[in-house]
This record gives sequence, C-alpha cells and structure tokens, in this order.
Amino acid sequence: MSVARALVAGRWVAVWRRNYLVWRKLAAVSIAGNIIDPLFYLLGFGLGFATMIPEVEGVKYIAFLAGGTICYTTMLAASFEALYSGFARMHVQRTWEGILAAPVGLEDVVLAEWIWAASKSLLSGTAILLVAIALGLSQSWTMAFIVPLALLIGLAFAGMGLVMTALAKSYDFFTYWFTLVLTPQMLLCGVFFPISGLPGWVQAVASALPLTHAIALGRPLFLGHWPEAALLHAGVLAAYGLVGFALALALLRRRLLA
Repeated sequence: MSVARALVAGRWVAVWRRNYLVWRKLAAVSIAGNIIDPLFYLLGFGLGFATMIPEVEGVKYIAFLAGGTICYTTMLAASFEALYSGFARMHVQRTWEGILAAPVGLEDVVLAEWIWAASKSLLSGTAILLVAIALGLSQSWTMAFIVPLALLIGLAFAGMGLVMTALAKSYDFFTYWFTLVLTPQMLLCGVFFPISGLPGWVQAVASALPLTHAIALGRPLFLGHWPEAALLHAGVLAAYGLVGFALALALLRRRLLA
C-alpha cells in the first residue's frame, strides 16, 4: 500500500493512539524532561547575558533567545522520540513486530511513529511558548502560528530521526547524531545569537540546516511580525520531513521485511 493510501485509510491512527496511551501514564514526567533543559538555557543565558547584552536586533536578549529556544526544544523532543523511543519499540521491545501481526502495514506503523514524534514535539514547543508568555516576553497574536509551526518542525526532525533509527544497531549509534548533527545546529543556526555575525562560509552551511529555517519562522512570529520568505522556509522544513520519512520507510522495509 502506498503512503498516501495508508494516510487516507487511517490504520496508522490506532498505532498513534497506542503510543499515546502508553505515554499518557508518564505524561507529566515526559513533558518535564523535554522542557527543563531548554528552560535552564532560556533563564540562565537570557538573564545572565542580559546584563552584558541588553538588546539583540532591537529586542531584549531574553526575548530574542526565547524565539530560538522554542524551535530548539521542538527539534530535541522530536529527535528523542523518533530515535530512542522509536528504536525501543522497533528493536528492543519488538512492539512493531507484534503490531505487524495485525492487519496493519509497515507504512501505517512508520507513519504513526512519524506523526507521534511530531505530536510530542508540539507539546514541548507549546510548553516553552507558554512559559515565555508567562514571563511576559511577548504578547503578539502572531504567536498563535508557532503551534502549527512546532508540528512542522517536529515532522522535519522526526523524519530524519527515523532514518537514524532504521540504521541503528544500538542506542550508542544515536550519540553521533546528537553530537555531529543536532548540537552544531543548536550552536550555528541562530538559537543564541544572530547568524549574520558568523563568517560567510558558516552562514552558507547554516542556511542549509533545517533549524535555521525553523528559527527564521519562529522568532519573528514570537516577536510579533510576519517572517520574510515564509513559504520558502516552510517548504524547506516540509522537504526535510518528507524526504526523511520516505528514506526511513525504504530502509525499514529492507531491515524488517527483507
């Protein structure tokens, strides 16, 4: 069955709901675990650097940082779910194997995992957004668009994460992904400082990374104005997610059904 037909058929919803019901038992701990680390960055850097850097690009540094932190939190939540939790269900617990014994195809399972990881990231990104609102960092109506943006960011990073899950032999494999892919994005894509101050070649590299496009959308929306080239940035994120999902599905077919 094609992915489009699997999406319309809706069997993936039952798999998504299964993941949700399991997660619901530890929902508070899970959400707290996803937001505490970014929250420390937001408060620590935002309040600490604010004494030396009162404003960045015309806004308070902590408000500038908050826009990037929301996107960064969403990236991490989607990645953790697609990598560690997805690998556990696929390889360690063999949950996928049990599900595939039912009248459900691999497309349904992978589609459900992709959307579930994005759903988790949506919750984490929204939680940080609410914290930022509670701190009085922004009150613009454009912040409402950050909620669907968080889902799009989650789909982008969940798709790429599932590729790594399809290739992984153990949890140790994911260290390379976090160290070589996610951490450089956190440092180079504008979470903590504008990328305009970086050397030209670094800006060129950063412009190809998905977190740069996420922040190019999220920060302006958080600060109260419409982002430039919004469709371009959204298209890049969608492309990362769709290509990642398609590649992950092909790799998982070879790994699980060959």
